[in-house]
Amino acid sequence: MMTWGDGVRILVVEDERPLATAIRRTLEAEGFTVVLAEDGIDGEWHTREQSFDVVVLDIMLPGMSGYDVCRHMRVRGDRTPVLFLTAKNGEYDEADALDIGGDDFMSKPFSPVVLSARLRALTRRASSGDGPPLVVGPLRIDPAQQRAWAGETELHLTAREMALLTYLTHRAERVVSKHEILEHVWDQAFEGGPNVVEVYVGRLRRKLEPTRGITISTVRGMGYRLSGRRA
Repeated sequence: MMTWGDGVRILVVEDERPLATAIRRTLEAEGFTVVLAEDGIDGEWHTREQSFDVVVLDIMLPGMSGYDVCRHMRVRGDRTPVLFLTAKNGEYDEADALDIGGDDFMSKPFSPVVLSARLRALTRRASSGDGPPLVVGPLRIDPAQQRAWAGETELHLTAREMALLTYLTHRAERVVSKHEILEHVWDQAFEGGPNVVEVYVGRLRRKLEPTRGITISTVRGMGYRLSGRRA
C-alpha cells in the first residue's frame, strides 16, 4: 500500500542527531525519502548536487547557517520549498527566515506530527503550480496556467511533456537522473522502464529546437541538464 509521502524527497539539515533521527523516523513512516545532513556546508552541497521536494533547515548550524544555505539556493534560482527550524522564538527570526526566501517556520520544541503536516502542505503547494513563473534564458513557464513559451512562441505540450519540462526547469543547470525524473514526473504505479524518459526528452528537444539559448543536454552515465541563456 502506498503512503502519502511516496516518491517525495526531503532533505533535513539538523546538527542535533537525536532530533534529526526522530524527524527521519516520523517522515519515513509516512513514506517520505529522507536525506540527513549534520552541518550547513554538507546541507548546501546536497542542495546543489541532488534534487529534493522540500528542504528542512535548522538556522543555527555548524559551518554555515541555515539562512546562508537558503540564500545560496535562491541566488542560483533553486525554488525548492524551505521550512526553517530554530530554537529561537520570535517574530524577527520568523521575518528573517521568510525574507530571505523561506516558505515556512517552526520553533523548537515542535510536534513531529505537525512538522509532517506542514511538509505535506508545502509539497501540495509546490505541485499544484502555485508560485511565480519559471524563467530560464528564453524559456518561461507559468505553472498556474500550465503554459510555456520559448521566446515569444507558445509551446504546445502534452500534460506529461509540461510536467517534465517544469521539473527540468526547476532544476536548471543541474544534472537529474532518469530515476529522479521517473520519481517526480511519472506516478508510482508506472511499470515501464527508464527509456520512456529518453522518448519524452527527445520530444521536448524537437519542440525547443527552433529556439536559440535553451538546451537539454545528455550527461553520459548521469542524466540530463536543462540550460538557458539570453540571446
